[in-house]
Amino acid sequence: MNSNILKYKGQIGSIEHDLDRGMLYGKLLFINDFVNYEAESLRALEQEFQISVDEYLADCTAMGIEPNKPFKGSFNVRIGRELHKKLALKAADEGLGLNEAVQRAVEQFVVGEERY
Repeated sequence: MNSNILKYKGQIGSIEHDLDRGMLYGKLLFINDFVNYEAESLRALEQEFQISVDEYLADCTAMGIEPNKPFKGSFNVRIGRELHKKLALKAADEGLGLNEAVQRAVEQFVVGEERY
């Protein structure tokens, strides 16, 4: 499976590349701080990511702070006028509000993806 993320100890990190420097780099995602890592190969990047996660989690423990960014449970989505209209009509036809229709669609999208 191709993926642009790394996972370790419940943390998620990005995988990016800099062709000019011939480097791979990334940062921890969904945290309140900035933690980055870089390497010259994918295996080395994964090792640097894991080291960064271990250090970040140790720092959070030492400071008594929660490592992950809390999610509010709400977000804005831009889907275009035509899709918005189709969604509203289908939701109304099925006796649903927009929020419930979107929640159902998102739940269907992530079924089986509960890996984090």
